[in-house]
Amino acid sequence: MNFLEIEGLTKQFDETIVVDRFSLSVAKGEFVCLLGPSGCGKTTTLQMVAGFVKPTSGRIRLDGQDITGVRSNQRGLGIVFQSYALFPHMTVAQNVAFGLEMRRVPAAERAVRVVEALSLVHLDTFGDRYPRELSGGQRQRVALARALVIRPPVLLLDEPMGALDAKLREAMHIELRALQRRLGITTIMVTHDQAEAMTLADRVVLMNRGCVEQVGQPYEMYEQPNGRFASTFLGRANVFGGSVIDDDFVVRGVKLPAPSGAPQGKHDYIVRPEKIEFAEQGAIVRGSVSARVFLGNHWVFQVETPLGPMQTACPNSNPPSVGEGDEVGLLWDPKNVRIVAPEGKA
Repeated sequence: MNFLEIEGLTKQFDETIVVDRFSLSVAKGEFVCLLGPSGCGKTTTLQMVAGFVKPTSGRIRLDGQDITGVRSNQRGLGIVFQSYALFPHMTVAQNVAFGLEMRRVPAAERAVRVVEALSLVHLDTFGDRYPRELSGGQRQRVALARALVIRPPVLLLDEPMGALDAKLREAMHIELRALQRRLGITTIMVTHDQAEAMTLADRVVLMNRGCVEQVGQPYEMYEQPNGRFASTFLGRANVFGGSVIDDDFVVRGVKLPAPSGAPQGKHDYIVRPEKIEFAEQGAIVRGSVSARVFLGNHWVFQVETPLGPMQTACPNSNPPSVGEGDEVGLLWDPKNVRIVAPEGKA
């Protein structure tokens, strides 16, 4: 049996359905990321799990117990917000101890557990400081310690790294993942950052317009997107609408190689930029390089082709031999192509 069961969770405000029949089973110790653009319903879903928002319909079960109608302060879940929500007039230790005080944990036990929690997040010597004396990363760790000190069955994270700069956020990804693994705590995190979700999650739940688009392990979802939205939200993708005719995929009269067994009829054709190579011999399409962008560990090229603009990417192992204005051929293996139903069709 799964540890956390979310079944048909729906939230409607007046005539607007914000979350539509969301269902998910989460195993004990699993790290799940709810990923999607702003307004897709991911935060509302998390708030319903936390008990801050009452569902219009649906059920939430934790370890076999129905908690749908249980008040938020009685669910015992650990929660970290994007703003951290620390009390500015309290020290770090007092902030961390607050949840224990509300649960009337004896003072001696509180002191021990606060020290343990601060040690977990590497803030052992910061107990007497105030939030204003901390960096953004340190405040985030205090918020995490405060959530963990109550020993919750589930940890809920709402864009917890949104206020951090890119370098610190990357470092915190590693720390958070290591901590979650060490504690074995079931975790659900909301994010709009696909790199963050791919880095941290055991499974990603991709949401769009209140609905679940796709659920899967990060590598699986990246390599096998189930549609146009998933392919473009999870990284870059070249997507073309066209039709499978016999063994080819036809776009604007151009025949492209299709995977064997592709269903006949109208579909979307998806191929990732890094799966495309420059080739003088055997090119599938030819075009002119309109832009070349350096991104540190790799290069991205935009090529104008009869299919429309296409992107290709290559590692930064050597200076590129292709520049803007060059005529090039593009080649890719049909096994790296995804053929999916067009947007809006099952």
